Amino acid sequence: MHGRPSIEVPTATARSRPSRPGSRCRSSGALLTQRAVRKVLPDDVDDAIVVRCIELALHAPTGSNGQNWEFVVVRDRDTKARIGVQYQRAWSVYRRAGPRLVGAGQDGESMAKILRAVQWQVEHFTDIPVVVVACLRGRPPLVPLPPVGESSFYGSIYPSVQNLLLAARSMGLGASLVTLPIWSTTAIRHILGLPISVQPCCAVPLGWPRGRYGSTTRKPVGDVVHVDRYGNRPWSTAAR
Repeated sequence: MHGRPSIEVPTATARSRPSRPGSRCRSSGALLTQRAVRKVLPDDVDDAIVVRCIELALHAPTGSNGQNWEFVVVRDRDTKARIGVQYQRAWSVYRRAGPRLVGAGQDGESMAKILRAVQWQVEHFTDIPVVVVACLRGRPPLVPLPPVGESSFYGSIYPSVQNLLLAARSMGLGASLVTLPIWSTTAIRHILGLPISVQPCCAVPLGWPRGRYGSTTRKPVGDVVHVDRYGNRPWSTAAR
């Protein structure tokens, strides 16, 4: 059992003590403050906390109630280093678009901040205490299908991943959903020993955050909600 810091793991019938003073929050608070936290401390995360987060992730729905998730918890430093190499390779291609993304629109500084955080995560990936690789049993469609085919397949993992992110937030952990480390599914299968019948979908690095949580900035709900037909936005701020 990995050790520090240890907490009483919450159960369905008991409330737990905070992992760190003031760091935990109720569900509504988690929803309002959950964000991608990429910069985390190298401090250990207790096994019980990781298991509880995944246990909560399993309460998300899956297609036809297939419950076909698989989660690989990676702690071994050498294994993280090998995954980190894949992350670095994918990031070296993706980051070339960075200057163009930063220069686009009014969110240039916000995008630059994100890119800097991703760069930090790439450079410190091996030091992140836990990386959870979320997988699905089964294979995505091998023949061209309507978009709903792939959507239906991957739709069984991302509700669970969102639950995992919210569970991590409620525990006071920092977490983020990343896909660049698994850009080569062949390499990840080899690194993790995944059979061909298990599809890696994304990775969720976990650790105690270096900074503080805060409220997120989002568009007004009325600006993205359309009633009956696209373009009909009666709740938009511009319509008031």
